[in-house]
Amino acid sequence: MMSTAETESRLTEQELVERWRAEELTRVGYPGEIAQEMAVRPDIDLHRALDLLRDGCPVELAAAILL
Repeated sequence: MMSTAETESRLTEQELVERWRAEELTRVGYPGEIAQEMAVRPDIDLHRALDLLRDGCPVELAAAILL
């Protein structure tokens, strides 16, 4: 069985970035599935996605705008 550090060392830089993006999106209120979908898309501006929810945009509308 591999430790968390060993598992993470096997992830590519892109996978680590996508994981971080998904965590940030989830943290502000996007549901996990939507956060994951947006996290893997480099054409979606993370700051815009975060700001939409912080400014009071409903999750469904923010996702529709971004996706």
